[in-house]
Amino acid sequence: MPSLGADMEAATLIEWLAKPGDKMKRGDVIAVVETAKGAIEVEVFEDGVLEKHVVAPGAVLPVGAVMARYSGAGEVAAPRPVAPAPAPAPAPAAPKPQLVPEAPSPVRPPPAAGLRTSPAARRLAEELGVNLTSIAGTGAGGAITREDVAASAHAPAGKKATGFDFTAMRRAIAAALGRSKREIPHYYLSHAIDIGAAQDWLAAANAQRPPAERFLMGALFIKAVASAAREFPELNGFHVEGEFRASQAIHVGVAIAIRGGGLAAPAIHDCADLALSDLMARMRDLVARVRAGRFKSSEIADSTITVTSLGDRGVDAVWGVIYPPQVAIVGFGKIGMRPWVVDGQVVARPTVCMSLAADHRVSDGHKGALFLERIGQILANPSEL
Repeated sequence: MPSLGADMEAATLIEWLAKPGDKMKRGDVIAVVETAKGAIEVEVFEDGVLEKHVVAPGAVLPVGAVMARYSGAGEVAAPRPVAPAPAPAPAPAAPKPQLVPEAPSPVRPPPAAGLRTSPAARRLAEELGVNLTSIAGTGAGGAITREDVAASAHAPAGKKATGFDFTAMRRAIAAALGRSKREIPHYYLSHAIDIGAAQDWLAAANAQRPPAERFLMGALFIKAVASAAREFPELNGFHVEGEFRASQAIHVGVAIAIRGGGLAAPAIHDCADLALSDLMARMRDLVARVRAGRFKSSEIADSTITVTSLGDRGVDAVWGVIYPPQVAIVGFGKIGMRPWVVDGQVVARPTVCMSLAADHRVSDGHKGALFLERIGQILANPSEL
């Protein structure tokens, strides 16, 4: 069971999406697990062959527990024993112990053969008296979600109409961020910039694009942070085992509010290298899947820096808490018209307040200030994005 975030201790195996004997490529989804933040698709990290399922769907597994036997590239699966040729009066052989025992499922099987549902959806169906066989699932691969169950029962919006246990999610978030505040010496900086050039560029670019393909300011924020992070490696990476490990890759975690409550910050990979149109497409896809409670293990496990934007909620600034083992989080507040000095004159200009929370074990205010300044310079020249 991989670690899918600093706030995860265990997860429930929902289903296997590969069977023994399947050849798999890096990035293929092997299983779906359910955590406090929803259903997560677990990907394999190298080419290989799935040899054996060790646990059955429904098993609750701590991080690091064995889920399956998998032969990676260059490995050879253990040969199956071959029956020896008959021999007169053979001596009784001691049975060979099984290396990894099969684990029984601790929960009951799905209500109907082939029906793909999560435990959360099954529990809600029992509470509302809904027949799962009558529901068309909208989840990945036709899986039935809690939203599907709630809609079928005409349940009102609220706690039961979501795909999450929000009490468990809040507990998990509190544990991770409480540890962050206790263990990471945060320092904070803010920097207000004139965002008018970015707004003008955005309006011109979107005028040539259909509504479904138009850019959002949030995409520019993410790309600017990723581009600046390339120049400031001490703000992009992980602090683990007492030391900082800079990351060559720039995977920006995007803080996304989940409908009904809760928060997730899955990554958009290789942001600095993406064209803005590709970044926007990935951002739309990611938001849609997170809101539906479905994302991939690689999106959760390897963010190298996080961006959070609360401007659409009306706040002027946001002061983030670093998500370990990352070492920095950048925040953006509301874009608003404010007094600004241009060529010695006070005029009304659209501005935004950027903030940085960073780990003082790795960087200091000097570097952090230069980092924020660089983000501002990039946003002042959006055609470079």
